[in-house]
Amino acid sequence: MGLFDRVSRLVRANVNDMVSKAEDPEKILEQSIIDMQEDLVQMRQAVAKAIAAQNRMQQQYNQAQTEADKWVQRAQLALQKGDENLAREALSRKKVQAETATSLKGQLDQQTAMVDGLKRNLMALEGKISEAKTKKDMLKARASAAKANEQLQSTISSMNTGSAMAAFERMEEKVLEMEARSQAAAELGGVNLENQFAALESGSDVDDELAAMKASMLGGAAPAAGALPAGEGAAATTPASKDAAVDAELDALRRQLGE
Repeated sequence: MGLFDRVSRLVRANVNDMVSKAEDPEKILEQSIIDMQEDLVQMRQAVAKAIAAQNRMQQQYNQAQTEADKWVQRAQLALQKGDENLAREALSRKKVQAETATSLKGQLDQQTAMVDGLKRNLMALEGKISEAKTKKDMLKARASAAKANEQLQSTISSMNTGSAMAAFERMEEKVLEMEARSQAAAELGGVNLENQFAALESGSDVDDELAAMKASMLGGAAPAAGALPAGEGAAATTPASKDAAVDAELDALRRQLGE
């Protein structure tokens, strides 16, 4: 294969590819209808010319036939007058017109057949154009729908839905994790509160037991000097005096235990 053939094929391939990509179905359909209508106009003009030629040929044939008939009548008239030479001349003229009429009749038949064929082709072309106009609207609608669908798919592809969905799922998991941590913190807070109350309750039991022990051990001891009788002035004691009394009782208890 020569270099020129390869370059030529490459150029034609690139040109065809560019043309194919540049073709818009809607515009091409419209232009095709315009081209067919132009062909229809030319076909109608050709049919009109053929019919005009047929009419002229028909007139010539009729005229030649009329002339032949007229020379026959003249030949008969010359014979009636006894002029055979004139009758022979008339028949010669009649023969020429008859031959002309016969030739015109053959041409007329051919022209008539051609006109009939042109008329059939014209009707077929009109039918095809009518059908093409109907299909054009349908094809344009389908092309528009296909183009819109292609644009939609391109938009969806460019949106990177997979990545967005993955991010959405990650955020959903994060929210669930936050809710779990919040619930765990609430449960731990409740446990601590219960523990605090349990400690307070257990501490109260120890204090009561300690107080009962103090009372039993100090039951027979004499009141300290200057101390107020039990129950007297209790309402006037302050928290500081209560702590001092407790400390004194503890000291007394220690001394008794030491003895």
